[in-house]
Amino acid sequence: MEFKQFQKGELIHDASKVCTKSYFIQNGLLRSFFLKEGKEITEYFCCEGEWINSPRSLRERKVDVYFIDAIENTDTFCLDIKDLGYLFDHFPEMERYARLSMGTILGHFLERVTILRFTTAKEKYNHFCEVYNAIYHRIPLGMVASYLGITQETLSRIRK
Repeated sequence: MEFKQFQKGELIHDASKVCTKSYFIQNGLLRSFFLKEGKEITEYFCCEGEWINSPRSLRERKVDVYFIDAIENTDTFCLDIKDLGYLFDHFPEMERYARLSMGTILGHFLERVTILRFTTAKEKYNHFCEVYNAIYHRIPLGMVASYLGITQETLSRIRK
């Protein structure tokens, strides 16, 4: 495991490359996003005590659409995919932990899809504030709007 620090705004993973590392956040805030027609679309946020990577790229060893960047100065512990493989092969509890973590992430994404498809903009924002209660005040409003799939103007009206 390697300790790595990232500065606010620093690109941690470029979608044009295969993701070979997973990052555990000691302190700070990171986000995963993709580009659509040159516009950044935020997919999710990770903070202290969470892991972040480009899951499909890491698992399938090919490029994917997701970038990862630092929203604020962030300290992480980094594991290379080879080291993760070793841990999974030699420590069954690590493989179990990974499976449970992936189940949690899958549940989060399924809930997110449902919220995006079947709720109003105000309901989306309220849900966002519940899910990211501890960190939403640390996230720039443009990224929040992008995550919710609404414009910044709509977000401003909702917040009033």
